[in-house]
Amino acid sequence: MSDSAKPVPVVFGGVTPVLRVANAKASRDYYVRALGFSVNFETEDFVSVSRGGCTLFLCEGDQGHPGCWVWIDGHDVDAVYEEYQASGAKIRHPPTNYSWALEMQVEDLDGNILRLGSDPRAGEPDGEWLDMYGRRWLNRVRVE
Repeated sequence: MSDSAKPVPVVFGGVTPVLRVANAKASRDYYVRALGFSVNFETEDFVSVSRGGCTLFLCEGDQGHPGCWVWIDGHDVDAVYEEYQASGAKIRHPPTNYSWALEMQVEDLDGNILRLGSDPRAGEPDGEWLDMYGRRWLNRVRVE
């Protein structure tokens, strides 16, 4: 097959995770009040929220399972951490340095975890990791 005959792959657009929630109105209020998102549109049981280039769908009682994890480019995790401390967001794990990012974990009302990351701090070692079960790990060794 010649190069000119090869099919051109379809380019995908952005990704919008769908998070299952128990109460769309309560979740919308938390995402707006505590996490700084804005509402794009909503129905009785479905809400689209966004902040910067991040969009999430919150779906009441459908489309997935509670406890999903989503990684979001936070650009400046230290600033987000300060904002979330002031807003009363449920911070699951404070900013921690890793080789891939400076990252923190925030939990919503339904146990969905937002992993917010920015560039790692140069010259700092990897910190402790908090897994989905609440176990702490350091360099792949359980710390408990």
